[in-house]
Amino acid sequence: MAKWIVISTSQHQLKLFDGKRLVKVYPIAVGKMLTPTPNAAYTIINKQRNPGGPFGVLWMGLSKPHYGIHGTNNPASIGKSVSHGCIRMFNHDVLELSSKVPIGTWVFIHK
Repeated sequence: MAKWIVISTSQHQLKLFDGKRLVKVYPIAVGKMLTPTPNAAYTIINKQRNPGGPFGVLWMGLSKPHYGIHGTNNPASIGKSVSHGCIRMFNHDVLELSSKVPIGTWVFIHK
């Protein structure tokens, strides 16, 4: 079975599944009220190491333009609703996640 990701914006959690098996739960930051993380199904379309700026050590772009799962240069933001809509992770977590999921992985985002 394929790997897939479920993101709960209300619980600030990203869950990685392998088929029906829960592999790991990661703490995340999500969009704030004025720039919420969009609820829908997307796929990971690209990965970029060391993208610069506030994106930490890695960027994984989603099939919705300008949205992605990425590291952060502000680890204190994890667990909060503070981003412009992207999903922020601790740098070590986004590197680990990226090593486990290929481009094309489904990402389901809900409240």
